[in-house]
Amino acid sequence: SRLQWSTAVSMMLFAWLFAAFWSVMPLLGWGEYDYEPLRTCCTLDYSKGDRNYVTFLFALSTFNFMIPGFIMLTAYQSIHQKFRKTGHHKFNTGLPLKTLVICWGPYCLLCSYAAVENVMFIPPKYRMIPALIAKTVPTVDAFVYALGNENYRGGIWQFLTGQKIEKAEVDNKTK
Repeated sequence: SRLQWSTAVSMMLFAWLFAAFWSVMPLLGWGEYDYEPLRTCCTLDYSKGDRNYVTFLFALSTFNFMIPGFIMLTAYQSIHQKFRKTGHHKFNTGLPLKTLVICWGPYCLLCSYAAVENVMFIPPKYRMIPALIAKTVPTVDAFVYALGNENYRGGIWQFLTGQKIEKAEVDNKTK
């Protein structure tokens, strides 16, 4: 079925309001922002580790990491099963979830560790690495989608080289 404009607009509006909610909460007193260790921009202030931080962190990680990860896992498993039935594997269905875990996992671990222990013994340069990896997610996701989808990959190849990729004829006859 095709996605309707009203559904797309509703989903987009929900995503922006959801992001705005979690971004504004530290400004309203639940959680707190502070400069990143190298003082280039801001992040959650995980130096305090008080009850306010712990409740915000666990709610944030549940609603922004675990639940989306579970949704991605179940959705991509469903897509993988459909691909397996039809025999058409359009892209690696496990890759988006793996990139989420690889890019956001270290930052989530650092913040979770900060909820139970003091992380100030870790040098600032090392505390900065998980935040930098997490900030690469939009770029990594674009590459995963563009290079993981055969239609986009063919279009990129044609744009770069001027050559069109000829698809091999696939015999879908059942025996």
